[in-house]
Amino acid sequence: MSASLLVELLTEELPPKALKELGVNFASFIYEELVRQNFVVKTEVPRLGFATPRRLAVMVPKVSAQAAVQEKEVQGPATSAPQAAVAGFAKKHGVAVESLQKQKTPKGEVFVARAKTGGASLHAILPEIVDKALKRLPIPKVMRWGSGEEQFVRPVHGLVMLYGEQVVPGKVLGLESRKVTLGHRFMADGEIQLWSADDYESTLLEKGKVVVDFEKREKEIQKQLESEAKRQGASLGIDYGVLLNEVTALVEFPAVYTGVFDSAFMEVPQECLILTMRQNQKYFPLFDQSGGLLPKFLIVSNMKVADPRHIVGGNERVVRPRLEDARFFYNQDRKVRLEARVPQLGKVVYHNKLGSQLDRVGRIKLLAGAIARMLGADALKAERAAELAKADLLSGMVGEFPELQGIMGRYYARHDGEPAEVADAIEAHYRPRFAGDRLPEGPIACAVALADKLDALAGLFSIGEQPTGEKDPFGLRRAALGAIRILVERKLALSLPELLRSASTPYKGGNLAPLQGFVYDRFAGYLKDLGFSTLQVDAVLSKHPPRLDLVPQQLEAVKAFQALPEAESLIAANKRIRNILRKSEAAEGALDPKLLKEPEEKALFQSMQKVGSEVHKFIDAGNYEASLGATATLKLSVDPFFDKVLVNAEDAKLRANRHALLKELENLMNQFADISKLSE
Repeated sequence: MSASLLVELLTEELPPKALKELGVNFASFIYEELVRQNFVVKTEVPRLGFATPRRLAVMVPKVSAQAAVQEKEVQGPATSAPQAAVAGFAKKHGVAVESLQKQKTPKGEVFVARAKTGGASLHAILPEIVDKALKRLPIPKVMRWGSGEEQFVRPVHGLVMLYGEQVVPGKVLGLESRKVTLGHRFMADGEIQLWSADDYESTLLEKGKVVVDFEKREKEIQKQLESEAKRQGASLGIDYGVLLNEVTALVEFPAVYTGVFDSAFMEVPQECLILTMRQNQKYFPLFDQSGGLLPKFLIVSNMKVADPRHIVGGNERVVRPRLEDARFFYNQDRKVRLEARVPQLGKVVYHNKLGSQLDRVGRIKLLAGAIARMLGADALKAERAAELAKADLLSGMVGEFPELQGIMGRYYARHDGEPAEVADAIEAHYRPRFAGDRLPEGPIACAVALADKLDALAGLFSIGEQPTGEKDPFGLRRAALGAIRILVERKLALSLPELLRSASTPYKGGNLAPLQGFVYDRFAGYLKDLGFSTLQVDAVLSKHPPRLDLVPQQLEAVKAFQALPEAESLIAANKRIRNILRKSEAAEGALDPKLLKEPEEKALFQSMQKVGSEVHKFIDAGNYEASLGATATLKLSVDPFFDKVLVNAEDAKLRANRHALLKELENLMNQFADISKLSE
């Protein structure tokens, strides 16, 4: 016998930002446990997870009333193990010691138990499964309610465990399972009787006015938003996905309406208004075709009504004071120049071992000026931007909305009459803020952005605050990747070691190897994301290239080299050379062409002379693919050399000279990539 199984937990309003994850995990944990205990076959049976502000639920079809019995073979202790260990193993798996079998393995002979699992009744085991699933949910903080001792993220008021049309009796969180649920808080009348697990979703929609499937609800909201935006001749802009997810977790039966606000508020920077509406009110601002904010917004209501005027009017009244707050902060902030705020950064702690934000600004200013000079840019403007870059942290607007740091600095700098390049660099120095974010534009903005990130890396590494495992409290991985993206994607001809040395100067230099290794590790991941293989990346990064901007082009050359018919032979030869030189004591000696004796070694030397001039010419021109293509012609001389010439000759001078020849060959073939690393 099999039927669909429904489990629903009715709660008070769940945390919206966590709802989707809670719903997915609740459904997954119950489903996995049903699979593990042989009530369903994983490859054949899907499961449906549901989540609304007031419920978590899962519906699994084709669940057996009785778990299937399965026999599995479990290896135990060695046959030479103490009797007590053997007895304990047998007891653990519910078999007699006499029934244990012996089996030969690569590690010796062991006892094997043939244990049977399954056979339990779903009715008997389901409450335990649900309880276990609830305890596994990622809930950082639980609460109690009423006079009981039960705990969950929010108070729980109802439990449904329905197998087909039958209630599965049992208690979870002190509640008895029933066949009754609740619909929409305002649009449904009283309790809703559930007749079968299969009818759960349709019953809640028809009688309860609840779209219980999170993803369906999200798609419905997005459809309505896009339709209403189009009707208004507007667009939703970008970056509204997080808000869409959160709003989906706040409503059960969505309806979208349009509200307006006084156009007088448009004097405030649109970033402030957008953040106010999205973050505080969960509204969707509307934009014109050029991306400019319109004095309109969309409301996702939990009520679908014939006349929404009272809903729209209420929301318009609510948004006004929030926009007034934004206008107040903006007007007040502009009364104080950014440069006047800078000294106050001395009272803001950056890190107790690295001083104040003012101390940090001083370091970033010097470094930004140095980087600007390396780029041939205006160092004074870069230093001015760096000096003002953190001043908006003390403004009222950024105090209210930390997400606007840098953005408000740009507006206030323009208001103060600072040059456009300085103002733009203040905003851009935080970029890229996240994966895929825009990069700073222009050398001055790039200089300040690099200085900000490199100072954070050098300073925090100097006091041992580098990331460990999954922990990265100061966002240093993001800082390193941001610096890498700026250097590579803006094609900046800067030396990474020189940048790190300059950034580390205020921290008395020290050992830069860990910091440089950290950056190269992040760079390796970045390059693999671009589609290069691990072997290709290792081949180039093992040379510790100082110019990161050249590496993608070098990797393309390596990829093209691998496709050449000569590549495999030269890679093998390179590895052979490495092995010979590793054991050589004379490889550091200078090559003497007069000691070349055999025709094959003379021919190799002549080929190297010819190819060497071509290789260096191509590399100087930045044509790395042609450079490796030229080295490929060495195969015609390398193969005969190894076939005919005894490298480790008995004559010490001859042996040393041949080692020196191989050393020069190795250097020639591995100008910017260690091709020996291209073999598995």
